[in-house]
Amino acid sequence: MADVIDAVEKGWRLKGEGKVEMPAKIGIHPRKDCYIHAMPCWIGGEVDTCGLKWVSGFPQNIKKHMPYNIGLFILTDSDDGHMKAVMDANWLTTWRTGAASGVIAKYLGPEAPSTLAIIGAGTQGRINIRAMMSVYPGMKTVKVYDVMPNQVATLKEQMGTLFPTLEVVGAQDVQSACADADIVISCAPVLEKPVRTVRSEWLKKDVLCIAVDHDSTFDADIMTGARAYVVDDRGQYAYMQGGGVYFQGYPSERELYAEMSEVVVGKKPRVREGRRGAAPMGIACNDVIVGKMVYERAMAKKLGTWVNP
Repeated sequence: MADVIDAVEKGWRLKGEGKVEMPAKIGIHPRKDCYIHAMPCWIGGEVDTCGLKWVSGFPQNIKKHMPYNIGLFILTDSDDGHMKAVMDANWLTTWRTGAASGVIAKYLGPEAPSTLAIIGAGTQGRINIRAMMSVYPGMKTVKVYDVMPNQVATLKEQMGTLFPTLEVVGAQDVQSACADADIVISCAPVLEKPVRTVRSEWLKKDVLCIAVDHDSTFDADIMTGARAYVVDDRGQYAYMQGGGVYFQGYPSERELYAEMSEVVVGKKPRVREGRRGAAPMGIACNDVIVGKMVYERAMAKKLGTWVNP
């Protein structure tokens, strides 16, 4: 996880230096509350790598015992455009999403948090705990709420094995999960018509709120009333909010404190006090730089299957 966090941070640094070409991801929506996105990107500088992710998100897959996200990632040579590798995008999406939260916490989180709250105990809930423990190995407690108690039980078992010093507590409701938390991370399914269950009055004065699930969980006033509200890409945010579905009632693109690349390169100072909000939507430069890392390690270990033209 530390390596993935470093890669995502490097990608944001290059983006902040103007060395990334990344259009807003486009999508189709063949079923209610679902999406299929196309996410291309070129990262220049010392990375100089292209890639494209074609990924779906279907909340109803939980009932089918299938992953929420399914996708493919294609790594492409920047010199001549040949396709260097095709890989499963599930691992990529999961880990770079958790790593993005890790970078946000590194720059906007408290110096020494003791309590983390996780709303949604699925794959993203678990990977975000791993990211927070990478940034804050001294974290003492994580309080977890999920509408499916078995998800919490699975999380407690897995995280207890990985982090024996971390106390994992199953919360009875969202409010008790958020009480006294230094960092609150929402990892619920992304919905067209969200039921926002986290209230501002339940939060500490000094708290970092990370919405991994777009606007599905945090009430709008949590972000509009934040001292600093950041996203991972201004263009992507304006595109999604302008569509009239996501981030309705949230700050506009003009009202953002920054996008994360601006904070990483120092164009905007870190903020560690008061309420801070972040909505990392998941962007292609995170995929490309982590995909490059995966590819290079696979090549070094002679892993994978060669496909002859």
